[in-house]
Amino acid sequence: MTSVSLTAESAFSGRPEHWHQIDWKHVNQTVRGIQIRIAKATKEEDWRKVKALQRFLTRSFCGRVLAIRRVTENQGRRTPGVDGVLWSTPEAKWAAIGQLKRRGYRALPLRRVRIPKANGKERLLGIPTMQDRAMQALYLLALQPVSETRADRDSYGFRPDRSTADAIMQCYMLLRKKGSAQWVLEADIKGCFDHIDHQWLIDNVPMDKLMLRKWLKAGVVDMGRVWKTEEGTPQGGIISPTLANMALDGIEALLAQHFGAKGSKKLRQYKVGLVRYADDFVITGSSKELLENEVKPLIEKFLAVRGLKLSVEKTQVTHINHGFDFLGWTVRKYQSKLLIKPSRKNTKAFLTKCRDVINANKSAKQENLIHRLNPIIRGWVNYHKHQVASDAFARVDAQLWHALWRWARRRHSKKGKRWIASRYWQHIDNRLWTFADTTIDDLGAEKTVKLVYATDTKIKRHTKVKSEANPFDPEWELYFEELRGKRMRDSLQYRRRVNSLYVQQFGKCALCEQAITHETGWHEHHLIHRVNGGDDSLANLVLLHPACHMQVHHQHISVTKPALSGVS
Repeated sequence: MTSVSLTAESAFSGRPEHWHQIDWKHVNQTVRGIQIRIAKATKEEDWRKVKALQRFLTRSFCGRVLAIRRVTENQGRRTPGVDGVLWSTPEAKWAAIGQLKRRGYRALPLRRVRIPKANGKERLLGIPTMQDRAMQALYLLALQPVSETRADRDSYGFRPDRSTADAIMQCYMLLRKKGSAQWVLEADIKGCFDHIDHQWLIDNVPMDKLMLRKWLKAGVVDMGRVWKTEEGTPQGGIISPTLANMALDGIEALLAQHFGAKGSKKLRQYKVGLVRYADDFVITGSSKELLENEVKPLIEKFLAVRGLKLSVEKTQVTHINHGFDFLGWTVRKYQSKLLIKPSRKNTKAFLTKCRDVINANKSAKQENLIHRLNPIIRGWVNYHKHQVASDAFARVDAQLWHALWRWARRRHSKKGKRWIASRYWQHIDNRLWTFADTTIDDLGAEKTVKLVYATDTKIKRHTKVKSEANPFDPEWELYFEELRGKRMRDSLQYRRRVNSLYVQQFGKCALCEQAITHETGWHEHHLIHRVNGGDDSLANLVLLHPACHMQVHHQHISVTKPALSGVS
């Protein structure tokens, strides 16, 4: 593993005096230890101990600085709330530690932002202030061990180490066999985040009731006016997804109570199974009548207590041979064989987005257009690469070729087809038509920038997380380390340099020795700075968390990287 040494004048001594002096390894280990104890107390239903540990964590220095780090390093760190305040400097972050106190805290109204949806409607997001975000992140550290311990086994939305890929794999496992359920209830909750009953949350969510009430009743600023919030939890709040999940947890136990638990004879008869991703879920059943007359009324009654109801337009019962759309995929059986493919709606939306980029860059350089398209293509392909997507990938490549050919023809209306083809397309590897541009970099060397093609990505089955796994249970520690490492290496397969460094460092930051994930992010640090003659070779690079990278430069920490033998 990479080793770290500190210069004498920058060594940490006692309590930190500024932001860049915080020992993040100690902070993460301390918070993690308390969270494990909260999860254990939850499992034992020792609610008095849970409350005491939550109170201890939310008042601790380690909890507060970790909450501030989260809200100042995530994607929304440059989006202010109604007060216009951002914590963008180390001094502001350090001063913010003293603001995260329960006594005297008052939640400010949220700034409303309207996001257009595909159906013409709008999604309403609420943007809290930085202080409110940090307070929610702090109390979420104490609430998440409880929510994960009590969560439904097959709930996959907005939970650590779970994703849409896990949810669709659970659908595959429920429906793939010849004797599996043939009918599916596609359920969608109408305005889930907007209509959850406040009093139900306050009565049933095991956390500080006063703080929860302040966030729920904070109000929103919209169209120059302050509006009261009498129901719902705002989309945009850090703690909101967890609150929504906790409101919906219990559906699985309800179904097991009426239609049999896992492995029971009763369950084999009714074949009732649940897969949920946030407020979208599907329930399998042995017959249409069972789902419509027994399961659906049961779910409606469960939701009504929480102030929710099913969407009439989006809730329906479907036979597996006709197929159904779920999370961007179409799940359907063809002659008793279950296939999961990218849905037509999802593929159309992706192509529309790509065409919009192409049309908006009619006069751009080819290199710039490629740089704009590649992240969109790569993101869509990586989302679908675990399912039966080869045909969809081929169709997408063909459609993009036609769009790019029109783009090129428009630029050179007086040139022939052969000239246009040789100008914008190259023969690279086994592909005769590669949309690529060869340019000269700052050092005078030739570089080729090429478009990402969907068909270049191999289809690879996703490794589903085990339904019963709890990230706050020490018994699952090794399992999650291996799972996260495997998924990170898989996601970094086209970023060879980062992938090699990740493997060399065993997936951990070179400074704090905590896990590097997509959520934490990473920076490449040069051991010998480039201004001092350092290069970009693997021997001169290590991966650091963004906060650790800032700390290394501010504290003049010397990070050394010994030769690693036997690491591939």
